[in-house]
Amino acid sequence: MITITKFGGTSTANAEQFRKIKDIIAADPSRKFVVVSAAGKRDKKDNKATDLLFLVNAHVAYHVDSASLLDDVGQRFYDIADELGLSYPIREEYGHFASNINAYDPNYVVSRGEYFTAKLMSEWLDLPFVDAADVVVFHHDGTFDLERTQMRVRDAAHRVGRFVMPGYYGATVDGEIMLLDRGGGDVSGSILARCLEADLYENWTDVSGFLTADPRIVKKPKPIRRITFDELRELSYMGANVLHEEAIFPVREANIPIAIKNTNRPEDKGTIIRETAREGEDEPVITGIAGSKGFLSVHIRKTHMSTEVGFLRKALEIFDRYGVSIEHIPTGIDSFGVIVNADDVKKNIYAIINDIQKTLSPDEVKVVDELALISVVGRNMAYRPGVAGTLFTALGKQGISVRMITQSSQEINITFGVNSSDFEDTIRAIYDEFVAKEEGNE
Repeated sequence: MITITKFGGTSTANAEQFRKIKDIIAADPSRKFVVVSAAGKRDKKDNKATDLLFLVNAHVAYHVDSASLLDDVGQRFYDIADELGLSYPIREEYGHFASNINAYDPNYVVSRGEYFTAKLMSEWLDLPFVDAADVVVFHHDGTFDLERTQMRVRDAAHRVGRFVMPGYYGATVDGEIMLLDRGGGDVSGSILARCLEADLYENWTDVSGFLTADPRIVKKPKPIRRITFDELRELSYMGANVLHEEAIFPVREANIPIAIKNTNRPEDKGTIIRETAREGEDEPVITGIAGSKGFLSVHIRKTHMSTEVGFLRKALEIFDRYGVSIEHIPTGIDSFGVIVNADDVKKNIYAIINDIQKTLSPDEVKVVDELALISVVGRNMAYRPGVAGTLFTALGKQGISVRMITQSSQEINITFGVNSSDFEDTIRAIYDEFVAKEEGNE
């Protein structure tokens, strides 16, 4: 069995976290390959090494002295090496990097957080170091080259066996460093799992998997033990971010499950993500609740709109011209709403309305702002009568008005809008009705 383990920045923040990682790797011989992020925050007031390196780039670009920032990053690595008694010449290597900072490409500078963290981890775990720049390949346009990456990763595994690799970056065939999106270390681990045809991809972080609801809203929400990739996509889109969204695709295509685990509580079960989840009587009706504020709806009404060919298309083209992404489009016979992120239209909302009036000649255009969107997600909602009725009855009992409703064609989620002022109460009402009641009946 092959397990890919990826450790995030909180898991590599200091020497104590390095010790926890060593125990985790030693506990399971299948954990043959390790991907690490740059050293993260040691406490809430601390800075991530990667954030400081981005600041270094800004200082260099504006010809401002970056020595103090570089010293802060370097000290993070020195402290880890000293406390663990590592022999890697981190002061010499990092010192050379810092003294030549003006000569480097910005992507190279930022990637050194992962690079030096992985160098230290390699010695600590007594595993070979494989540079992501040598195996993770990008095309020159920045897109990922799976074929070349797979060939190089497998060759590295054949040559050195088990290894430690930095996440977040790779390189073109010419050696130019390329970065993944922020949080891309999760994607690096996923890529490695895909290329090595792993049996499991473990993503180790500072939480014990996904929770049924936001713990800032619901007190001690129930953990999610099993979730499908489709459910995860729905919840992540609405703000439940534990795993980088793009990390799903490489392993999903190869049918490799993902385990979300807690470095600080390795005994916790965490969350398993699969293409399908086991069905049974113990499966909950809903898997999770997620949402966010900051939306508005542009409501457009015109009599006989449904018989006017291209009416909706023309409306959406207006939003497209202004570069506005559409979230949802609830429709009626003679009206529809266009739900968008309020920040995306705050500079152009009056111009958009004016264009709608000139192009479509509607009977009414109305903006409804201060909206929150909430998604109730669950594979077991499909074909189960009464779920929507129970949901909206629970909201009605709390005096919460629902402003719009949509449902996916897969029937695994119901998304609806409420006033932003009702957001937290809505989440709690749904949790109490579907999750707390089920827990009480167990």
